[in-house]
Amino acid sequence: MLACMKDGAHDSEHIYRVLNYSLAIAEQYTVNADVLTASALLHDIGRGAQFKNPALDHAAVGSEMAYDFLTASGWSVDKAEHVRKCISTHRYRKNNEPESIEAKILFDADKLDVTGAVGIARTLAYIGIVGEPLYSLDIRGQILDGTKDTEPSFFREYNFKLKNIYDGFYTERAKTIASERKESARMFYEEMLKEVEEPYKNGRRLLNTLLKVQE
Repeated sequence: MLACMKDGAHDSEHIYRVLNYSLAIAEQYTVNADVLTASALLHDIGRGAQFKNPALDHAAVGSEMAYDFLTASGWSVDKAEHVRKCISTHRYRKNNEPESIEAKILFDADKLDVTGAVGIARTLAYIGIVGEPLYSLDIRGQILDGTKDTEPSFFREYNFKLKNIYDGFYTERAKTIASERKESARMFYEEMLKEVEEPYKNGRRLLNTLLKVQE
């Protein structure tokens, strides 16, 4: 895992936070601790392959990498297969939902790291890595708030993903943690939108006034 986690948004600390969330959620359930721990530690090892080829799904690639690693390390085929299934379903896809309690806990733990202030920070780190802007402008030069954007940006990511993630958890513990963080993420987005809109509008007004004087 340490050799595979290279970028700031998906580094080893993200992995350890997911592990910590997983263990906290698992206190309310009967789980296979080995499977859950291995799944949490290895769930993002396919990220490097996806960065090299965006057409790949890191969950699918990583699940196979984890299976091969665990069986080569002496794990039974059944336990390694359980981990493979957990990792393959940790990424949100309607046609590939987690089934076992370990898979559902991993899914929830990973999504918790996209909530609240940490979720905002990780998203900003990621868009910096891939070179996406904080916001986009329409054809009139007005700042878009992300609700109707077609081009990638932080504002679009918030409106299409971050603010909608709070209803998609499987476990009650994860739902509670997420609900406690929702407001801080909303406030950050709204304050940032305000901070970029107000000086932008005022700046355009001042520039137009200056141009008219020069005419």
